[in-house]
Amino acid sequence: MYLQKRKPSAKKTQRKPLYTAAQKVRRDSTRWTLVQGLLAPFQFLVFLVSLILVLRYLASGQGQAAATVSIVVKTLTLYTIMVTGSIWEKVVFGQYLFAPAFFWEDVLSMLVLTLHTAYLCALFTGALTVNQQMYLALAAYASYAINATQFLLKLRAARLQSADQRVSRIASPRADQPLAISAVRALAE
Repeated sequence: MYLQKRKPSAKKTQRKPLYTAAQKVRRDSTRWTLVQGLLAPFQFLVFLVSLILVLRYLASGQGQAAATVSIVVKTLTLYTIMVTGSIWEKVVFGQYLFAPAFFWEDVLSMLVLTLHTAYLCALFTGALTVNQQMYLALAAYASYAINATQFLLKLRAARLQSADQRVSRIASPRADQPLAISAVRALAE
């Protein structure tokens, strides 16, 4: 039987850049990028602590107050990062939510907000038992974990895009620059 070798495709799949050059400049120059960069890991830390407290309560029945407070703190942290993230999106992309580059992340963020808000409503109205509230919090946390993963993948894509752009500038320097100067400038960006 004859096996045919596949030839590698000379044409590499081109992805639409996450940021235009102007958006990248706005992203890098706004203080909201730093705010998001600080709030995101803080929120993740709050999430991990709260997750442990909620699971501890569900497993042992102990620490209800600590678990409840931690969920409220997590929710308030989420509201903060959503408001500041909307401001960041407005500065970088010109709209508060659902910019094409972050459309699906924003869609899932709405679910995350809805579930966290439903928890607060259940907590303050007593509409659910404590155990049901904790399971609702876990559902909110699961959606948050998926959403955080989306954002991490988007951040990785942005870094890869920047690296690809540096490599392409090194590979094709401006006509008026020697290759070494072009490479240094590309790596410095």
